[in-house]
Amino acid sequence: MGAHCCNDVKFDGMDPKYKRALILVIIINAVMFLVEMPMGFIGQSQALKADALDFLGDTLTYGLSLAVIGKAASLRAKAALFKGISLLTMGFWVLGSTIYSVFYVPSPTAIIMGWVGFAALGANLLSVLLLLRFKDGDANVRSVWLCSRNDAIGNVMVIIAAAGVWTTGSGWPDLIVATIMASLFISGAISIIRQARAELHNSHDPSPAE
Repeated sequence: MGAHCCNDVKFDGMDPKYKRALILVIIINAVMFLVEMPMGFIGQSQALKADALDFLGDTLTYGLSLAVIGKAASLRAKAALFKGISLLTMGFWVLGSTIYSVFYVPSPTAIIMGWVGFAALGANLLSVLLLLRFKDGDANVRSVWLCSRNDAIGNVMVIIAAAGVWTTGSGWPDLIVATIMASLFISGAISIIRQARAELHNSHDPSPAE
């Protein structure tokens, strides 16, 4: 996906259909955070907690994406840069909390992980379908697509982790998936930050996009 970071596609979100799709995705993410975070604590699953935190981060950053649509190119790039840094921070937080869990948190509940993982996967697949036609564009637009795509991948891994926990009776599959998800956050953040920095560097017109 990174091959598109510096191409000439510059869709900036100025399309009513994109804005409606983005609003629906924001609502989906907010609802799933409210569902998944409590289940993560009840089920003692780091992977579910990481995914819930991702839903919260997406709700806030997608709201920022919506707010800067139509603004100056430099402002949109700065918003994307902020989102990239936030995603990077989230990735390191998940990584650190996973390491902590190796020593202090009991094994997760596989059934809760599985059912919530399937619900989250459905929510993210719906988000991906809503955003698919708008996946190429400036850093602000592209960051939304990358986050939604990574979320769907993460949900598949949560389901695989639930199966692993159920099969082995160990919490290690959950911890391994949480670590992979943290790596996805970090790699996605780096991609967003690179494109945002390139757009900031190349931005010479401070006027709002037409």
